[in-house]
Amino acid sequence: MRQTTAVPSTDTYAPEDLQLDLRWWAAANYLTVGQIYLRDNALLRDPLTLAHIKPRLLGHWGTSPGLSMVYALVNRRIRETDTDWLYVTGPGHGGPALVAAAWLEGTYSEVYPHIGDDAEGVLRLFRQFSSPGGIPSHVSVQTPGSIHEGGELGYALVHAAGAAFDHPDLVVACVVGDGEAETGPLAASWRLPNFLNPRRDGAVLPILHVNGYKIAGPTVLGRTSDEDVEAYLRSQGWDPVTVSGDDPGLVFPAFRAALAEAHDRIREIQATARMADGRAEPVRHPWPAIVMRTPKGWTGPDVVDGKQVQGTNLSHQVPLAGLAGDPEHLRMLEEWMHTYRPDELFDAAGRLVPELRELAPSGDKRMSATPYANGGRLRTELPLPDLVSYEVPMDPSSRGRAMVENTITAGRLMRDVYAATTTPDGGGTFRLFSPDETASNRLQPVFDVTDRCFMGPLRETDEHLGPDGRVMEILSEHLCQGWLEGYLLSGRHGVFATYEAFAMVSASMAVQHVKWLQHARELPWRADVSSLNVLLTSTCWRNDHNGFSHQGPGLIDCLIPLSPEVVRVWLPPDANTTLSITDHCLRSTNHVNLIVVDKQKHLQYLSLEEANAHCAAGAGVWEWASTCGPDEEPDIVLACAGDVPTQEALAAAELLAEHVPDLKVRFVNVVDLMALLPENDHPHGFADSQFDDLFTADKHVVFAFHGYPRAVHQLIHGRSNPGRFHVRGFAEQGTTTTPFDMVVLNRMSRFHLAQEVLRRADRRVPGWDQLTALCERRLAEHRPYIEEHLEDLPDIADWTWRGELGRGAPTGPGR
Repeated sequence: MRQTTAVPSTDTYAPEDLQLDLRWWAAANYLTVGQIYLRDNALLRDPLTLAHIKPRLLGHWGTSPGLSMVYALVNRRIRETDTDWLYVTGPGHGGPALVAAAWLEGTYSEVYPHIGDDAEGVLRLFRQFSSPGGIPSHVSVQTPGSIHEGGELGYALVHAAGAAFDHPDLVVACVVGDGEAETGPLAASWRLPNFLNPRRDGAVLPILHVNGYKIAGPTVLGRTSDEDVEAYLRSQGWDPVTVSGDDPGLVFPAFRAALAEAHDRIREIQATARMADGRAEPVRHPWPAIVMRTPKGWTGPDVVDGKQVQGTNLSHQVPLAGLAGDPEHLRMLEEWMHTYRPDELFDAAGRLVPELRELAPSGDKRMSATPYANGGRLRTELPLPDLVSYEVPMDPSSRGRAMVENTITAGRLMRDVYAATTTPDGGGTFRLFSPDETASNRLQPVFDVTDRCFMGPLRETDEHLGPDGRVMEILSEHLCQGWLEGYLLSGRHGVFATYEAFAMVSASMAVQHVKWLQHARELPWRADVSSLNVLLTSTCWRNDHNGFSHQGPGLIDCLIPLSPEVVRVWLPPDANTTLSITDHCLRSTNHVNLIVVDKQKHLQYLSLEEANAHCAAGAGVWEWASTCGPDEEPDIVLACAGDVPTQEALAAAELLAEHVPDLKVRFVNVVDLMALLPENDHPHGFADSQFDDLFTADKHVVFAFHGYPRAVHQLIHGRSNPGRFHVRGFAEQGTTTTPFDMVVLNRMSRFHLAQEVLRRADRRVPGWDQLTALCERRLAEHRPYIEEHLEDLPDIADWTWRGELGRGAPTGPGR
């Protein structure tokens, strides 16, 4: 076992430099405590009284001193080597420590001029923390230098990795809390050495901060020996060293030496890889890592009310919580804060003394000011090609007859984006992330120009696999999405493609990213970042071979209630609309784009020109599938959203046209789900007049929908007579069965839709009884046939669109 204990290091660390770093650390700790406790008397220029204390004591002290020590010593390393570092902290509750560091570096006052660098600024810094109108207690989007809040644990290392990909000059210091290390996403994140290419990528230096406790009890790693912790990390591809102790005078030199050794090893690995000619070697390098054991609540109150606090879970949040009712607690707080000697840290005006101010790196080298944590500053536009060469040819004579895999156009577009953005050293600005499903999801054209990334040993039987590959595949939705989030927030572009049902694995992660972007939009200093593009394929309607476990459209429901400024949900009906939407999403910024489209072959309906117009409108009347003219009032509206619902709705429209030709049916297709919202509720929402132009103000609407019907009902709330909408969608009925049986089980088949139209139409027309009987008969035939033949009825399986029912091309209201 390699271990660096808290003994003086042989590395050169002048005593005066150690004292400066300890004083900077004291300033950071003082500012951290002050943010938790003080509303007045910020620099303790007067005796502390209860009037100076916040009425609500919120925040977390326990992890903060360790975070501040790492910050101080990484800063020294930056100054010594003039290198670029990003700081990612898993223990998000260490928010006040990172806010303090940003203030000490001067960045905070630059970004927020009302929080000055003097005594008044310190007071405002304290008063805003975890207060109404202020900032959260986490390392939130409001914190300069942050790409990672850490409120929802498990994502520190995966975000750090995403930031390191394709940034060859960057080192990401990633502090992983020992509580966070108990989460599933973090456990999977240790696999990073299998995917980090030193030839083109930066580096991640994990610092596993073992302080022993969570909020109410011990951590697993806190009760695990150094030998076992190091053995586990070594098995995952890391070369760990342990630093432990509670004496700052010894721990600081030990950690500084471990940090220098780790950084030197990183640069050695990269230099060797970058000197090699041609392709990178398929070698999983043992990257450095540091295990840091320091006390929970280090330098805080030791014993409170007769109970041990420092070094236990009782220091996790507010060690002295009873100030209002116990004068002794107030006395202990004052004594605690004075141990940092604020009069030696801040001058008469309340500014940090010059010798400590000079410890900060300069300009963008400051971790609180680095452009890597404000990725829009580094972002460049993608060189997206003209879409004409990817178009699926379509004209009225072939409409609804050609069968094409709907995602193949997106795969071809991404192939050429890869080709246009890959640099000679193998880096670039675009990556596709997918859990082993790139080819399964019909995005395999990307393998014409790149491979899957893998740094492990290769075999002759491997295909499209190697260290220079830029397609990121690992069987973890958390890692795929988290890598992409870090990649985007540090200035690049990408797509996360996964099976629809299993996108729910990382649904909470998507929700957190929406929240981040929502608040980032309110901060003018945060530059625009590329959108998080989530492509859901292998959808609930076409996972008939896998069965019920693979059938679930729930991510739509998770996202639609969230920020309307951020969330977009797209349901393209065919390949050309998929192409148009993919292009739009890759150009967009500050959004979470959810694209839901099946990978299997489907009928094609729109030319690229029609698709572009339809997607720009968001929804439209398809005159060629309607049996009433554009200026006629329909008897009923038949609407749809999604590829399988569109096919079933068109088949229903054809049945209606053949058997009840006197019934005037308007056919509406929705591609932008958020257009259903009122215009005041979403930027893409239709005005009431637009909505009524599509759906009328009073006619019944039978709506075939890709997801859970409640989603549509939620979106149209507040529209004229929303009770007239009758939505058929996924009703949580599924199994291993045929494609058509899936729509039958969920009562969204063409026969169910036609029956619903007849039931809801304003008038009963000739042929009503005959079509009703036909639908009942065909549904009765269906089940015995599939059980005997193990496939759908031939006329169902081979159905294609027979021709225009109305006249004209798709039209719809503009937005």
